[in-house]
Amino acid sequence: MSTTDTSGTTETEQGADEAAGAQLSTAPIEDRSEPVIGGPTLGVVGWVRWFWRQLTSMRVALILLFMLSLGAVPGSLIPQTSADELKVQAFKDAHETLTPLYEKLQFFDVYSSVWFSAIYILLFVSLIGCIVPRSWQFVGQLRSRPPGAPKRLDRLPASTTWRTEAEPEQVREAALTLLKGRRFRAHTVDGAIAAEKGYLREAGNLAFHVALIVMLVAFAWGQLFKSEGGKLIVEGDGFSNTLTQYDDFKSGSQFGIDELEPFSFKLDAFNGTYEKNGPQRGTPRTFEAKVSYSQGGADKKAVIRVNEPLKVGDSKVYLIAHGYAPVVTVRDGRGKTVFHGAVPLLPIDNNITSTGAIKVLDGYRDKNGKKEQLGFQAFFVPTFAGAGAGTMFSQFPALDFPVMALTGFHGDLRVNSGLPQNVYQLDKSKMKQFEDASGNKLAKRLLPGEPMKLPDGAGSITFEKDIKEWASFQISQQPGNGLALAGAIAAIAGLTGSLFIQRRRVWVRAVRGEDGVTVVEMAGLGRSESAKLPEELGDLAVALTADAPPAPDADPEAVPRDGRDDVPSGAVKQADPEDVPEPAEEPAEDPAPSGEADK
Repeated sequence: MSTTDTSGTTETEQGADEAAGAQLSTAPIEDRSEPVIGGPTLGVVGWVRWFWRQLTSMRVALILLFMLSLGAVPGSLIPQTSADELKVQAFKDAHETLTPLYEKLQFFDVYSSVWFSAIYILLFVSLIGCIVPRSWQFVGQLRSRPPGAPKRLDRLPASTTWRTEAEPEQVREAALTLLKGRRFRAHTVDGAIAAEKGYLREAGNLAFHVALIVMLVAFAWGQLFKSEGGKLIVEGDGFSNTLTQYDDFKSGSQFGIDELEPFSFKLDAFNGTYEKNGPQRGTPRTFEAKVSYSQGGADKKAVIRVNEPLKVGDSKVYLIAHGYAPVVTVRDGRGKTVFHGAVPLLPIDNNITSTGAIKVLDGYRDKNGKKEQLGFQAFFVPTFAGAGAGTMFSQFPALDFPVMALTGFHGDLRVNSGLPQNVYQLDKSKMKQFEDASGNKLAKRLLPGEPMKLPDGAGSITFEKDIKEWASFQISQQPGNGLALAGAIAAIAGLTGSLFIQRRRVWVRAVRGEDGVTVVEMAGLGRSESAKLPEELGDLAVALTADAPPAPDADPEAVPRDGRDDVPSGAVKQADPEDVPEPAEEPAEDPAPSGEADK
């Protein structure tokens, strides 16, 4: 006797249902004779395939791109060894606690660190893994033909129909000619014309991704093989492109010194003019350096401006700064000249108020004949406001009223101590300031041509009337700049094409109706929704009526309709969402590989 549960089903019936279900089930039969220890394993090949699919997915590519941007932040905030070793050392001295951590994380060499290089290479591989299969897919799309027309053209997003007395073959031939003339890829299939246009949309998408790879290659190439150095040159002096001539120099890890472009140039004159009145007073109007350069034995002249560098082979010489170099003469107590020359001073404001140091290293002896070194702290203004007219700061960048203030020291400049020393600063640790007869510190403002006598027969220093100008140049060799520019232009062009080019299909069917009059149907389908598709279809329909003019109304029953009597024959109509057929009935777009469609 069987029991019955609350639903009214007996245990016997339940057992019969389970047995029948087991016979009809397609699930694999579990072997419960042995205990299940673990699930299926992927194996080495399976794990490699899984890792490759993850790496070439859009999600991972975006994560890598974000990580690359995030990794560049420390390189912008923390001094880099490749850019300025002195700043790195100063940072280490000021942050003794953070320095060991930063060194372990390679924050002082971010762009050549292991972790930054790993992100960079993975992003590079991810992009290649996306582009290669999509390129083959795109080639297949170019070789294929547009699919045939659906059975119900009036159910597509944009469609139109009209009746004509022209023969169906004549209409199809005219439609084929028209669509090919509008640069559609068209052919006849199953008695209808199938046409497609807008393949450059995918080409633009691929061009954008290829351009990204080009820019990554250009960036890597430029970082590995670049060279960049600075040189300050006074009027009348020159420069030869050798390593010892640079004030500072840095290069990529793969750059060789023998790759420096062989050339030299001389600064003939610097020309700078400034706005004298108005709210832009002091703004440079002319800022150019006239140079004579030599390459391969040929002497030439050129003018270097801020945005117009001198191009010599693969190198470019940029004008980046300007200042003044007063000419001074230092004599000892016997009147012997121990120093004469132009001393470049560094600007500290827009009006070229400048500071620097004058160092007399050799040849000077005091009144007792003992060798000694001299140092002078210099403060120069090209346009002095006048005594009692405020602090000694320049009022204008031009040489309208030049004045130089000097403070003298004597002793040991410590240039032979083995420690690096800034040429624009004095090391006063072993120096004593000159004092006059009253015991006051010696300091004096000088006009051009005026001397300052040193106390106790120590000699003199003269501010000569000749004031030269200097210009600072950056000599760089960036082999990847042209490639990066081409990649950027291609990326913009490809992105523009992928955004504004619409891929769409058009079908034209012409059949003879029951009353003997030809019925013409046209429909269009876009890959993405676009308001221009009905307009373009209407334009094509109007153009086709030149060869297939609408016929006088005949039997209304012979005109195909979509059930809406308010839509006149020949008008382009847009279907309701309910009218659009299922994807199986639509000509489907070629799917992109998994994880790559949005790249």
